[in-house]
Amino acid sequence: MTLVSMLAKHWRMDVNTAGIGAAVPAWTMVRALSKWEKTTDDNVEDDGDFDDESGYGSDVITERKWKIEAEGKRKRQSTEVFVPDAGQEYIRKAARKVGYAANIEVRWYRRDGSPEAYQGVCQVSEFTVGGEKTDLEPFSFTLLGSGEDVEIDNPLAA
Repeated sequence: MTLVSMLAKHWRMDVNTAGIGAAVPAWTMVRALSKWEKTTDDNVEDDGDFDDESGYGSDVITERKWKIEAEGKRKRQSTEVFVPDAGQEYIRKAARKVGYAANIEVRWYRRDGSPEAYQGVCQVSEFTVGGEKTDLEPFSFTLLGSGEDVEIDNPLAA
C-alpha cells in the first residue's frame, strides 16, 4: 500500500466559549485559520555522571511546555450589523486579560478520519490585527499552554 501525505489543513480548533469548568461546554470553532502549528518547548538537563565509561552523555527532560501559533483572516457574518466570528472574537477578548482571568480552554483535532485530538487550558499572547491598506485584515495569536494538553476522543468520531 502506498503512503499518502496528510494535509495540515485538516486540523480544526475550537474554543470553549462557556468558560473553563462550565457544566456544559460550548465548543465554538475558530474559523478562517490559514496557518496553525502546535509545538513544545522542552527543558533538558544534563544527567551524565562520572560512572559512564562509554563517553556518552545523558539528558533528561524535566519540563515540557506547549504552545499553539495560528493566523488567518478576520471574518464576520455577512449581515448589515457587524457580527464577528465567535471563535476569533472569544480569543481576541481573552488576549486583553491577565492572570487567571486570561485562561481559556481549547481543543484541536483532525477532521480527516485520524483519531488525533487534544484539549488544554492556555492563555492568549500576542493577538495581532491590522495590515496594509489593500490587505484583507489578518490576525494572529499564540496560545501558551497551562499544564498538560491531554488526549481526548476526536469529537468528529462520535
